[in-house]
Amino acid sequence: MTPPAQIPQASGTLGVLLVGLGAVATTTIAGVFAIRKGLALPIGSLTQMGTIRLGKRSEGRSPKIKEFVPLAHLNDIVFGGWDIFEEDCYAAARTAGVLEGAQLDVIRDELEAIRPMPAVFDQRYVKRLDGPNVKKGRNKRDLAEQVIADIRAFKARHGCDRLVMIWTGSTEVYMKETAVHQSVASFEKALEQSDDAIPSSMVYAYAAISEGIPFANAAPNLTADVPAMLELAARTKAPLAGNDMKTGQTLIKTIIAPGLKARLLGVRGWYSTNILGNRDGEVLDDPESFKTKEESKKSALDYIFQPQLYPDLYKDLCHVVRINYYPPRGDNKEGWDNIDLVGWLGYPMQLKINFLCRDSILAAPIVLDSALFLDLAKRAGMSGIQEWLSFYFKAPMHAPEVYPEHDLFIQLMKLKNTLRYMQGEELITHLGREYYD
Repeated sequence: MTPPAQIPQASGTLGVLLVGLGAVATTTIAGVFAIRKGLALPIGSLTQMGTIRLGKRSEGRSPKIKEFVPLAHLNDIVFGGWDIFEEDCYAAARTAGVLEGAQLDVIRDELEAIRPMPAVFDQRYVKRLDGPNVKKGRNKRDLAEQVIADIRAFKARHGCDRLVMIWTGSTEVYMKETAVHQSVASFEKALEQSDDAIPSSMVYAYAAISEGIPFANAAPNLTADVPAMLELAARTKAPLAGNDMKTGQTLIKTIIAPGLKARLLGVRGWYSTNILGNRDGEVLDDPESFKTKEESKKSALDYIFQPQLYPDLYKDLCHVVRINYYPPRGDNKEGWDNIDLVGWLGYPMQLKINFLCRDSILAAPIVLDSALFLDLAKRAGMSGIQEWLSFYFKAPMHAPEVYPEHDLFIQLMKLKNTLRYMQGEELITHLGREYYD
């Protein structure tokens, strides 16, 4: 395994393009502005607050990640994006109701300067939403070309040296791969024909990847994880990551489940339910959009517990996931988990978790980290699926011949070892025998 050549510094301006300027996107943007002014700390961001151990434990070398690898500085980021509603980022953030008004007022001018470009949107894919700020075109190929024109105009207008795009829009209806998705040629033909197998998120992904721009999918939609997009990314050298950012309940699952498995405690049932009142909750109230989210949320336990290897402990696991739209709660999500455990000699136990969290507050640092790490990957010449960013996603993209890794702690080890590899440092195995030989 040959480490990348010297990674170019993150000089100049990085443009971060967000598709969907709703609660998650505006919380991310407002947070970066507040952090730049010294008004808040970037809590939850590995790129801003995390450290990385280098060499032996006895050496005491643990620099901050942002000082170890050449990441873009927060002062060098400009934001833009698309939305079906016309309100600027300040108004959109007030509508989202995540951050307090006083917190937003301090950065009001900067937020008001960001106005959404008209979006590619088709209500057939997100049935509970509709808005006036929508592109029109002859077909989906025309819409993709309009997005490409937006990207180029934004880059020129803001003098960007590099760009990253992240889908922070709503969850689309559940879709499966078809013949349309198998090659760039078949996909581009389907764009010309406005084929129903191409949702709005794929139009954006196609536009970004065509331009060689790193792309991440923060939702569980079928988007960049199809052969056509992988073929295109190989051609344009675009890094890819996704899907569905790991924030509330699934984050807790990927923390708790590896611990239960490590101690070989059996699990008979895992019942999860959520109440959520923001726009995401409204969209997920539609059964077809919920199906997409359900598939993403349910996959983690299957891969962590590996029932095929531990049938006595996990083969008959009953895993139930529910999401309930409850408008009074807004962005303050509540996740309840009941876990039925089996211990020594088959004795039953239970674990109950009540996580009262703020959905967009947990998502914002992940959006920032994904953008900065994807920009790093692009400069390091790492294209295609970036499995080392699985740490951030519920249904991480992976090579077809391997299963996805869902254990949060293995994911973090993979991420940090990738950073060590990039900089030519020794990988950490945690064997530790060198201290005792």
